[in-house]
Amino acid sequence: MPTFTWNRSPPQHTTVDKAHGRLEVRRIWTSTELNGYLGFPYVAQVFVIQRDATNLLTGEFRTETVYGLTSLSREKASPARLLGLNRGHWAIENGLPWVRDWAFDEDRCRIRRGAGARVMASLRNLVISLLRLAGAPNIAAALRFCVRCQLRPLRLIGVAYV
Repeated sequence: MPTFTWNRSPPQHTTVDKAHGRLEVRRIWTSTELNGYLGFPYVAQVFVIQRDATNLLTGEFRTETVYGLTSLSREKASPARLLGLNRGHWAIENGLPWVRDWAFDEDRCRIRRGAGARVMASLRNLVISLLRLAGAPNIAAALRFCVRCQLRPLRLIGVAYV
């Protein structure tokens, strides 16, 4: 089996983000050299992502290395796209469930059995979707805005009022 050392070459793509009180640097290395030696079907690339995060207040430094493989070929997924896909993966978890929990305090809802829980989750999802379609960047703030005037939510669903 060949040995492949990731850090001998410069990263193929790097991103730097400053948010939430952190400076985060992400680097990716991709390779097709190990494809024939892996026991996974349809492997087209293997990759390593290194994440370095520095807390801007405390100066605390944290590094994390993630190894992965994908069925996407180099033509379909460049290193930049793979890094973006990996980052975007968390948007699902941080999107709807997180918003439902924080904006609607869903974890403390006492409706837990039968169709009631599904109906409430569907209604919450509908409200979040309507607010996003209306261009609300912050769901909690948009909910507070709608609560202040009973006619505002009707505008979101296209109901005319006098």
